[in-house]
Amino acid sequence: MINKQSPLPIYFQIETMIRQQIERGELKPGEALPSERIYAEEFGISRMTVRQAITNLVIAGLLYREKGRGTFVAENKMEQHLSGLTSFTEDMKKRGLTPGSRLLTFQIAPAPKKIAGRLQIKEGAPIYEVTRLRLADDVPMALETLFVSTDLVKDLNEEIVISSLYEYVEGKLNLKIGHALQSIEAISPGEKEREYLQVSKDVPVMLMARHTFLEDGRPLEYVQSSYRADRYKFMIEIKR
Repeated sequence: MINKQSPLPIYFQIETMIRQQIERGELKPGEALPSERIYAEEFGISRMTVRQAITNLVIAGLLYREKGRGTFVAENKMEQHLSGLTSFTEDMKKRGLTPGSRLLTFQIAPAPKKIAGRLQIKEGAPIYEVTRLRLADDVPMALETLFVSTDLVKDLNEEIVISSLYEYVEGKLNLKIGHALQSIEAISPGEKEREYLQVSKDVPVMLMARHTFLEDGRPLEYVQSSYRADRYKFMIEIKR
């Protein structure tokens, strides 16, 4: 119920009400919300007030809008903690989900200048260039492009990259992965992201770039991954 005498703003009360309905399962993922007009008439408030509450929940990732269709409850977001260096496959298994990869491209190509610099090899040296769609329980989560030196990782093939590169590197090649530098930024989805991640141009994606090194300091990989911002969030513990 909405209390117009409360010191709490009405938009915040509407926001809290919808949030609690989602938490209790009264509003389920994929379910459409009533229109702003219906909320406004039911509570005797302005549509502007309703819109502010819904916009806050869209920003929080609990709701999403589709142009011409309405507002819907978003899927629960997966959390990835950035306190340790793990692969996508390891992350999904820890959550009890079935990881998967759909191989889009696999080729050996000459390294462009930027990638050669990242991998500390000569420009034009052969590299594996792999594009994968990463899945969790068959749901698209990330579009990933991977670059690895052919001199460092021998005999890489399609079967291995569909499974887990890290497992192959550490289990078969006996190379020890040491650390990684990682950056994350929000971007507008391009044509490939919209197609493979099944998002509209209005839904941002999180671009994660990871530069991974072995324990002896040699670069192992450079990866760019676009994650669905409506299904994924990154967590980090910060100590003073």
